[in-house]
This record gives sequence, structure tokens and C-alpha cells, in this order.
Amino acid sequence: MRDALVVADVHAPAVVHGVHDSDGISRWSCLARRTGLYGGWEAVEWAWLPPGGVSGEHLHSRTEELYFLLRGRGEIHLDGVAHPVRAGDAVLTGIGSRHALHNTGQRPLSWLVVELPAVFPRPRRSPEEEEPSVNSIVVRDLRAHGPLDAQSVLTGPLRTIRVQDLPPHAGVEFAARGTEHTVFVLSGTGVARTADREVRLASGTALTLPLGGAVRLWAGDGGLEFFHAVLDVPLPDERRLAA
Repeated sequence: MRDALVVADVHAPAVVHGVHDSDGISRWSCLARRTGLYGGWEAVEWAWLPPGGVSGEHLHSRTEELYFLLRGRGEIHLDGVAHPVRAGDAVLTGIGSRHALHNTGQRPLSWLVVELPAVFPRPRRSPEEEEPSVNSIVVRDLRAHGPLDAQSVLTGPLRTIRVQDLPPHAGVEFAARGTEHTVFVLSGTGVARTADREVRLASGTALTLPLGGAVRLWAGDGGLEFFHAVLDVPLPDERRLAA
């Protein structure tokens, strides 16, 4: 285990031409990848489309994805059905589903992507827990309706997602015991502290906490709002028992 904080931001994105076989350009930043982490992450990413831009339709045959809309408005196509989306909404796309995203607004559209491998086969539930299978959903206004249990749709290790708002000078601690965490600052300023590191926080800063680490976030004078996702990670003794 390690007490290493993965720090990134969105201030120098790559320019991508024809994302998922669509026309035009987009912008993209990788905020974290599975290297250096213990959980089932594919990647944590930031993406951007200009007005009229498209992230082309594609099939999720191996992985699942969470989108969290940061700015702008658009239209997400889930298995051929169009849904309007705007900043604050979340989209869960499960295994076997197709999706595409269009920027239908007059301003740029940006969003977070958390991509994870799916679990095969889909975990079975007891008869009392059985519900109709849902592969993809749109959650309106995660601020008002979080925290969201991602297991209601996805098969993989993603558990809870939420938007958290810290008042000025308030703090919160995350300990990665059986979990890993990713945080993206939406607004405000603050500082993140581990046992041997301090990171200044502002809009567009991303932190990912590997298994075994701990971090405390402190809000600045204007408070701190951030997106927070939690991933289950079996502890080493749990892995041995499962093997």
C-alpha cells in the first residue's frame, strides 16, 4: 500500500480530432489511470466539446462509464434514445449499451468521465432483491439527488458518487481503507494535506487517493465544492480469500 496522492488539472488539455469517429475537435485530459492504483479503474478523464460538437456513438462491450456534466448543456443518446442533459447531471452507461453526446448549447460543454471494467457475468441477486435490469440512466441534478449508488446500474467496483459542499474553513477527511477515491474541484479554493504533502485546490484540480492513503481537504474563505466518487478495492487478505 502507498500514501501517494495523484494530482492533475484540466488547464493544458490535448486537442482531439474526430472523437469516436465524429467530425470536428474536442479537448481531453487524463486525470488518473490505473497505473499506481489498486482498484479497477480504466481512467478518470476530463472532456470538452465546442458548441455543435459531437462525441460519436460507440458501444461499451468491455467497460462501463460515468459521465458528470460540469458546464453547458447537451443531448446524450443512450441506446438510440435522446435525453437532454445539463451541468450537474450524471449519466451511468452500463455494459452492452451505446452512447453518444452532442453539445446542443451555445457555449462549450465539459464533463468528467470515470471508466471502469465491467464484471462478467453480472452479479446475481437474491429473489427479494431482483429488479428489472437497467443498463443506463440519467440522474438529474446530482447535487440535489446524491449520493448515488452506482451499483443500481453498473456491475463494476464504482460505489457512491456525490457533489459535496464544504463551508468556509471546514474540513473533511478521506481514508482509502478498502476503497479508493477521486475528487474534482468544481468551485471555490482550499488545500489538501496528506502526511507529507500539501496541494492547493481550485476549480479544475483533480485528486485521486490510492488504497492505504489518507487526505484531508480544507475549504478556503469562499468554501469548496467538489465531485467525489468512491471505488471498492478488496484489501490484500480479501484478495487472497477470493483467489
